Amino acid sequence: MAYDVRIRGRVQGVSFRWYAEQEAARLGVTGWVRNEPDGCVAGHFEGERAGELVDWCRHGPSYARVEGVSVDEVPDEGARDFRIRF
Repeated sequence: MAYDVRIRGRVQGVSFRWYAEQEAARLGVTGWVRNEPDGCVAGHFEGERAGELVDWCRHGPSYARVEGVSVDEVPDEGARDFRIRF
């Protein structure tokens, strides 16, 4: 399973990407997250538990205020690890 996600709300400046990386490691999910110029966080998640990381994104870390998450099921890119992209 692989998903592209876009998280809207107060999700930049609250360590969202760092916490997402920690959650991905806990779940064994590969892929990436990055800040977008419009204030959203975008990500690509792969693996059997990728859906659980999508669910985590619906609330994020404690300082985040998630207003919405768009999710698209996409082909697997063969990611080998999880990275924060800049």
